[in-house]
Amino acid sequence: MSEEIRLAASLIGVRDGPDGPQVLVIERTRGHRFLPGYVAFPGGAVDDADGSLAARWFGAPDEAGRAAAIRELEEEARLAVTARGIVTADPDHPLEAIDRSPPSARTLPQIARWVAPERVPVRFDARYYAARMDGPAEPFPDGSEAAAAWWESPSSLLSAWEAGERLLYWPTHFTITALAACRDAEEVMNLRLETREPVEDDLQRMPRSVFYQD
Repeated sequence: MSEEIRLAASLIGVRDGPDGPQVLVIERTRGHRFLPGYVAFPGGAVDDADGSLAARWFGAPDEAGRAAAIRELEEEARLAVTARGIVTADPDHPLEAIDRSPPSARTLPQIARWVAPERVPVRFDARYYAARMDGPAEPFPDGSEAAAAWWESPSSLLSAWEAGERLLYWPTHFTITALAACRDAEEVMNLRLETREPVEDDLQRMPRSVFYQD
């Protein structure tokens, strides 16, 4: 097991749907080295260059996590979070829309933090940010990291998982369960989640795939 913990960030895009909030999720490609085929929020490791992006967009290099979250969203789903809302990114100039109109850091609240335990072979200290994504822009999965990208209600995602149609890892499952209790997008934006590791009851009643990548 590696003792190194890498910084990571994910973005929970949310909008109001006809029956409550909808969130943007991806399905990782089958060739992905970490949790292939699992449903997740767009995100990934914080790169060295994200500090420069954070300085450019937020005026503070220590906002690298937020910068990484919106960069990963663009890379995996071709969506750009801007001060004017969510737009489809130009594939030839992917960060141009964000550069022209960067969002405020306060519009990207941190709603959860997950630090992987020692038993996990790839350890991340991951921060989950949220962003309102009202508007007509739809995701385009990159096909390299994201095989699919779509909007769905948290409760529908849980139902698909219960039916064996989707794979969810523990942090994603725990987070989506909390999101399913929110009545609208504003409640999601105001959520501050107390995360925890699974207890024995969780390990007994849930399938192995929630806790281990076999």
